[in-house]
Amino acid sequence: QVNFVVCQLFALLAAIWFRTYLHSSKTSPFIRHVVATLLGLYLALFCFGWYALHFVIQSGISYYIMIIIGVENMHKYCFVFALGYLTVCQITRVYIFDYGQYSADFSGPMMIITQKITSLAFEIHDGMFRKNEDLTPSQRCLAVRRMPSLLEYLSYNCNFMGILAGPLCSYKDYITFIEGRSYQLQQSEANGKEDTKYEQTDPSPNIAVAQKLLICGLSLLFHVTITKTLPVEYNIDDNFTATASWPVRFFYLYVSLMAARPKYYFAWTLADAINNAAGFGFRGYDKNGVTRWDLISNLRIQQIEFSTSFKMFLDNWNIQTALWLKRVCYERATFSPTIQTFILSAIWHGVYPGYYLTFLTGVLMTLAARAIRNNIRHYFVDSPAVKLCYDIITWMTTQVAISYTVVPFVLLSVKPSFTFYSSCYFCLHIASILVLLVFPLKRTQKGSKKYESIQPVWSKKLEEENLLQKNSYSTTNNSFGQKQEITCRYQALKQ
Repeated sequence: QVNFVVCQLFALLAAIWFRTYLHSSKTSPFIRHVVATLLGLYLALFCFGWYALHFVIQSGISYYIMIIIGVENMHKYCFVFALGYLTVCQITRVYIFDYGQYSADFSGPMMIITQKITSLAFEIHDGMFRKNEDLTPSQRCLAVRRMPSLLEYLSYNCNFMGILAGPLCSYKDYITFIEGRSYQLQQSEANGKEDTKYEQTDPSPNIAVAQKLLICGLSLLFHVTITKTLPVEYNIDDNFTATASWPVRFFYLYVSLMAARPKYYFAWTLADAINNAAGFGFRGYDKNGVTRWDLISNLRIQQIEFSTSFKMFLDNWNIQTALWLKRVCYERATFSPTIQTFILSAIWHGVYPGYYLTFLTGVLMTLAARAIRNNIRHYFVDSPAVKLCYDIITWMTTQVAISYTVVPFVLLSVKPSFTFYSSCYFCLHIASILVLLVFPLKRTQKGSKKYESIQPVWSKKLEEENLLQKNSYSTTNNSFGQKQEITCRYQALKQ
């Protein structure tokens, strides 16, 4: 873990150097690819030793499969191989070497590389084999029209900015960054005038990086000082479960799982800051002409901590993984897309039984929450005071339900997980089943205005900003092909 943090801090300094001295205006894409790849492999070797060879082996064999199989079926073979290779490594690490340890291990980066391998394979299949009219708008936007070179492939998978902690990014975004086409003439709304333009060929990421590093510092401080004083394992302590009242138990459940999240905030936000420091992650300007550096951000802390539904929590947690699941599984499944996506997510996360218990419980909770929302929420949205009370109640319920669901994810094993659920008499499982029996689970179509009116009070402002940013996001360029690419990105963001 110390090596991991040291390597990430070194990567941050390297990113600043990369942007300053190897800027796309000063050197060729070839040099940028070579340096990014070599630095990434060096960091992997320093952090994980010779286990880092797994990254090269997995990437190399996947590239060979792409070349020999051809664009018609390579996405299937790459998917099976990459996920299978990851699973074998996870099994050997967990059940042979290091069961139950939360040390930073080589399977973590392999999870990100697996996402990149499978994403790119599907994107090449879409761009070089499928007909354009058969693609969804997002697939059309991300489709890759030529086979990457081996250097480009390794650079995408193993660059120093994302090899240790990600986040996942699309291949086209990465190549656009390396080639220096990320910064174009941006057009945004300001004071209601759409023709206001902000011309800045190379916007500075310094403010965004500083803000994210501040979040990292606060998250690390919270983790070091608070997290260890609120262990999740105390939820199954015999004396605590026997003597504590139900309100006290549920309150401790909430605070102990909330205290477990800052380490993820730290790792993912630092990874995002590293990419931004290198100049990667720029997503245009908001309505006031302020730069947005959240193209590959992996979480939104405010929405996570104040989420009022399971969906809102999941939509803002591990964002890039959710997009990956959608793109490679949910959109392409021929039957039961939800079930297939759940299975893929469980396999990708690892082989601990606690992961599967968490996902099974999460499906039940999500369906129950959806049933309640569809059947009773509209009764509480007319009066602002009533709606505020409704938001507070749903926030409390969601936070407890999320904490209840992810306990096995932290405890990992079957026995302590069932000990916890048994001590709670499987209360939320039973409640979810009763909800599904009482309330019909139906799909509802709601207009955008009505949807906006029922958003939580504390999330309205950010939702409005996101909507304005999406509506105003467009980029012009001297090249017609680049105009098409930006238009495609706009459509994907809207979707």
